[in-house]
Amino acid sequence: VFYFFIYRPQQKREEEHEEMVANLEQGDKIVTVGGLHGTVQRIDDDSVLAQVNSKGTNLRIDKDAIASKAGDDE
Repeated sequence: VFYFFIYRPQQKREEEHEEMVANLEQGDKIVTVGGLHGTVQRIDDDSVLAQVNSKGTNLRIDKDAIASKAGDDE
């Protein structure tokens, strides 16, 4: 019973998140778990460089900290 109500849904969400992060491309709009919105500029092994404003401010964000693509939940 616990498998179907707790473990399996969590496992499925984790798989979906890993797939979303693996399919990120330059130019995708993302939202972090902290609420920062940005546009992917460059993708590295375990992080992305995201532009967070129109003046060119870039932040390096761990892939684990990306909550979603901005268009996915709107």
